[in-house]
Amino acid sequence: MNKKTIKDIDLKGKKVFVRCDFNVPLDEELNITDNRRIVEALPTIKYLLENDCKIILASHLGRPNGEVKKEFSLLPVAKELSKLLGKEVKLAEDVIGESAKALTNNMNNGDIVLLENVRFDAREEKNEESLSKEFASMAEIFINDAFGTAHRAHSSTAGIAEYLPAVSGFLIEKELNFLGNTLENPKRPFVAILGGKKVSDKIGVMDSLLEKVDTLIIGGGMAYTFFKSMGYSVGDSICEEDKLDLAKELMRKAEQKNVKLVLPVDNVIADELSKDANSRVIDSDQIPDGWEGLDIGPKTLKIFENEIKTAKTVIWNGPVGLSEYEKFANGTKGVAETLANLKDCITVIGGGDSAAAIEKLGFSDKMTHISTGGGASLEFLEGKKLPGIECLLDK
Repeated sequence: MNKKTIKDIDLKGKKVFVRCDFNVPLDEELNITDNRRIVEALPTIKYLLENDCKIILASHLGRPNGEVKKEFSLLPVAKELSKLLGKEVKLAEDVIGESAKALTNNMNNGDIVLLENVRFDAREEKNEESLSKEFASMAEIFINDAFGTAHRAHSSTAGIAEYLPAVSGFLIEKELNFLGNTLENPKRPFVAILGGKKVSDKIGVMDSLLEKVDTLIIGGGMAYTFFKSMGYSVGDSICEEDKLDLAKELMRKAEQKNVKLVLPVDNVIADELSKDANSRVIDSDQIPDGWEGLDIGPKTLKIFENEIKTAKTVIWNGPVGLSEYEKFANGTKGVAETLANLKDCITVIGGGDSAAAIEKLGFSDKMTHISTGGGASLEFLEGKKLPGIECLLDK
């Protein structure tokens, strides 16, 4: 992924269009509850300010489906950016209309304009040429710094690059360095931990990682599909009946590749899907009808911890239990804590729910790298080409 970055081109005094990922969580009063994605964009924005650029920022927020909806406005982001940068970030009242044009046509060096949510325009997600051209007409250079949407070919992530020189910002550069180097040149032993609900969500990732890792640890809902494929009783646990042969095939492939595949040996099961459910610990092959597995058990956590402690490189994507409920978060907490205490080990958290869990537990600063892209990280781990990266200039 040898792509040009903002350090490889002359930016002095230029007008730049920067695609960021400001898709931050908001509470009911539309206050930002986690500003990490905004903070991650600051190094690129500050570098552009140092180079006297005129800066046009663009992002999506939520899923307004091509309609203008107040609850998806980027106003809270503009306020937070202004506070963090110590200077005004002007918010356009529209994406590409009169307000956006008035603000972007009258910029001085060092000015920052944030366009309104790009997904208020239905053409964005269709990657329509007309919108890509309108975005490009606003600037001289396109900078993509939104790794979280790099797997989407939208007008503001890839289409615009057809009409402007395109390079990456520092965040995408960092993501490519960490994820890319971790996969291509890992310090060994290399351990991958995969959680989440479904095998089908992670087929490509598992297939790809089995070519690279020494140990693959599987937790979360997907484990029960593996159990069922082995003839175990899984009760009412989440299970993809149509993926049983695939689970068997993945286990066979692990054996062929001499990869140690580690599955839970015991589970915390519950009689219903709720935070107050009755629960108990049971071995993986004995889950009764009417009960479902919602977390790994204590014996499994010990096994996982021992495997993780041998590692020099760890990639983790997906919680190993229903971590939204305190009662079923022990496994995910235990894995996170073990990773946080590792010495001389590269720890890469692959975005999404596992990143949120690390953040919530306060272990963010103990990890080598936490990816800002959930879906993008998964597709990168699969070895897929990401449109928002492919469109950038090669070095």
